[in-house]
Amino acid sequence: EFPEQGTPKGGVVSPLLANIALDGIEDIHPSVRYADDMVIFLKPKDNAEKVLNKIKTFLAERGMEISEEKTRLTKTTDGFNFLGWYFRVQYDGRFKSYPAKENLKNFLKKVKTIINSSNYGAEVKAKKLAPIVRGWRNYHKWCCMEDSPNNLYFPMKAAERKFRKQKTINRYKSKKLLGKAFPKVPWKENGHTMVKGTKSPYNGDLVYWSKRNSKLYNNATSTALNKQNHSCGYCGLKFINEERVHLHHIDGNHDNWKENNLMAVHQSCHQYIHGGKSFAKRRLWP
Repeated sequence: EFPEQGTPKGGVVSPLLANIALDGIEDIHPSVRYADDMVIFLKPKDNAEKVLNKIKTFLAERGMEISEEKTRLTKTTDGFNFLGWYFRVQYDGRFKSYPAKENLKNFLKKVKTIINSSNYGAEVKAKKLAPIVRGWRNYHKWCCMEDSPNNLYFPMKAAERKFRKQKTINRYKSKKLLGKAFPKVPWKENGHTMVKGTKSPYNGDLVYWSKRNSKLYNNATSTALNKQNHSCGYCGLKFINEERVHLHHIDGNHDNWKENNLMAVHQSCHQYIHGGKSFAKRRLWP
C-alpha cells in the first residue's frame, strides 16, 4: 500500500529524491548530511534558533518541514547518534565514536536468535552468523571496537557453549567454527579517509575512485585488488562507487582461500560468472 504523499519508507528512490530536494541546505551552516539525516555544527557564538529558522524557510520553500520530534540540540560532550554511530567529544578534546546502543542491540538480537535456534546445527549457525557479523564489523570498523560489547566477547562465548553441546563438535572443531561464525575485521578509530574536495565520481578520474574504493576492503579482497591493480579480474574495468567488489573463488570451492584462487570482480560480473557463462575465456589476469 502506497502513501498518498511521499515515498514508501525504505523505498530505493527515497534517498535520491531527498538529495535532489535538499541540495544546497548544507550551504546554510556547516553540517553533515546523509539523505534526509543531518547534523548541524554550532559554535558557542552561533544562534541556534536563527540557524534553525533558516533551515525551516529552506524546507518550506520546497513543501517540507522539520520533524520536531527527531530534532534536538545537544552538546558534543554529551554525545549524539547519527547513522548507527554514537559520537562524542571528550572533555580532553578527543573525538570518540562507537556503535550506537540501539544499533548494537538490534545486531545482538539477530545474533542471539541464530545462536539459540534449535533448527540449526553448529555448522549451519556458523554459516548464517558469518555474513551478519562481518557486515556489522565492516560498517563499524572506523569506530572504537575495543569494549567488550563491541568486540562481541559475550556472544562468542555463548556461541561456543552452544557449539560444544553438539555431540559431534569437539573443542578443536568448536574453535574453528567460532572463527568462521565471527570473522575478524581490522578496525581503526577515526581512520576514515575524507574524499578530496576537488574529486567527484563524475569527473572521469576513475583511477582515484578505484584506488579509494579498494581501501574500503581488507584481508583477501584487498590483496586481490592490489594484485589486479584495482581492476575487475573479469571485465578489466576499474571499480567505481556504484558497484560493490565481490571476491570470486575461481575453482568454485568456497573453502579454498588460497591467494591464487581468489579474484576481485564487480558484483554484476560475479553474477554473470555464476549464471553459467564461460568464465575461462574472459579471465583478464594471470
